Amino acid sequence: MDQLLFALFKSARPRQWLKNFAIFTTILFTGQLFNGDLLWRTSLAFIVFCLLSSSNYILNDILDAPKDRKHPFKRFRPIASGKVTVGQAMFMSFALAGAGLWMSYRIGNLFFIFAVVFLALQYGYSLFLKRFTVIDILTITMAYILRVYAGVAATGYHISIWLALAALSLALFLAIGKRRAELTLIQSYEGVVPKDTRVSLSHYSEKLLDTYTAMFANSTFLTYTFFTFLAQPYNEGFFLRNYGEFFVDISGRKWMMVTIPFVLYGIMRYMQLIYEGKGESPEKILTSDLPLLTTVILWVGMVLVVVYGIGG
Repeated sequence: MDQLLFALFKSARPRQWLKNFAIFTTILFTGQLFNGDLLWRTSLAFIVFCLLSSSNYILNDILDAPKDRKHPFKRFRPIASGKVTVGQAMFMSFALAGAGLWMSYRIGNLFFIFAVVFLALQYGYSLFLKRFTVIDILTITMAYILRVYAGVAATGYHISIWLALAALSLALFLAIGKRRAELTLIQSYEGVVPKDTRVSLSHYSEKLLDTYTAMFANSTFLTYTFFTFLAQPYNEGFFLRNYGEFFVDISGRKWMMVTIPFVLYGIMRYMQLIYEGKGESPEKILTSDLPLLTTVILWVGMVLVVVYGIGG
């Protein structure tokens, strides 16, 4: 029983839950991170999306089991390897979906709609959308954006359009990077062809994915830069509020721009990993690559200092 529960937990892909932290974007950048009520609502929203995404990951593994058995790494997944039966996996998938939708309804009607759309999009991707070139990338991207705006729906606060565009560009960059890394990885194994592991992958050429990657790496950097330059302070900030006499409060300050170097390095580092064939799983890279993880932590720390300390 313990082995089965562990296998089911592994099938839920808890590492993928890192993507759902995008839900905290709203309260982080609107200065509401320490608002107890909103933090609680956002945390519940995070749990909901973890349940819904895990439901889809299990369904996806059920549908992909035959192809996963031909993949150098995916063949060890619990369902593909036979550690979890199809019946057990289906029950768990629907149970997680039901629990997630019930919780989303308790949070609010608008958030419930976002949850339903997210689950439908995820199921649609697993069932047929992932087979179509470009559509598969756009579907993954839309799932990222729904996570960001689910945070808006859960709290009632709104984010800057430039921040939304930066999130969109980043989502496209990550989705395309995932495909580029998959292609690099598959080509490194003899006897394994792209169509045997993912149908749409056979229609992507290296040159096309390289162009896409460069395009959205640039747009991520530019849109985030515009966001930092145009961002307006939501509050005065701890230091200026309490120790304002010791600080020069420059009119029209753009303190958020100090976070740009971290974003630039993060993009460049991720691109390097993509071309080394290590970007197939963005969340795995984030937790295993020390330079990238350090950069993300420093970026979050600097955002906290700017938004909650300085207030800019």
